[in-house]
Amino acid sequence: MESKLYLRIKDWLRGAIEKGEYRPGDRIPSEHELMKRFGVSRATIRQAISELVLEGWLYRVQGSGTYVARPKYRQTLSRLTSFTEDMQLLGLTPRSRLLLCQVEGADEKIAAALDIPPGEEVVRIERLRFADEEPMALNTSVIPRRLVPGLEEMDLETGSLYEILEVRYGLILSRAEQTLEPALADPYAAELLGVRVGAPLLLVEGVVYLKNGTPLEWVRILYRGDRYKFHIVAVR
Repeated sequence: MESKLYLRIKDWLRGAIEKGEYRPGDRIPSEHELMKRFGVSRATIRQAISELVLEGWLYRVQGSGTYVARPKYRQTLSRLTSFTEDMQLLGLTPRSRLLLCQVEGADEKIAAALDIPPGEEVVRIERLRFADEEPMALNTSVIPRRLVPGLEEMDLETGSLYEILEVRYGLILSRAEQTLEPALADPYAAELLGVRVGAPLLLVEGVVYLKNGTPLEWVRILYRGDRYKFHIVAVR
């Protein structure tokens, strides 16, 4: 029966966080204290805590204890918005660090996604996205160069890419077709996002289309799984 008790402990901890009994940054009771409180084994306590860590409610500090994590940012998938717009709506200050901006030939995957011939020139942009100086996402965008001549020479750190596309180039964005799936942080992503190797991430990948149906951007974004959750609106 103890194998089911971890769910009760997990629900109790999550409820205490939701009610504000434990606030972001607070240390929760130790494993020993929880064992005494609930009369269960250390393995049962660890299972409850481990699941809450994976779900983003808690985080561990080696040699110190387990603490309440900050609330996750919620992003709605039913609207086509930029990272800058999303963060501003949340009252946060967005910033980007440009990691790469170069002209290259489209490989077969990118060419198929953008409906262009393999080898056609595209602009690849890789940026690390911040909210209030906290690294939040690793963003790759690939755009046919013929649609955005000179884009690689523009300031892509201080403003919104979508604003540049619409205002500077007169490109009217209409819709996006994207997939969402879990991923694990490799050493490169982990270092940039400030998480451990193997930490849970959320991978969004897809294509953004213009109003006339032309594929404009292939996009791949790795979001921190401990800081993000997605809101999906489904209509029948």
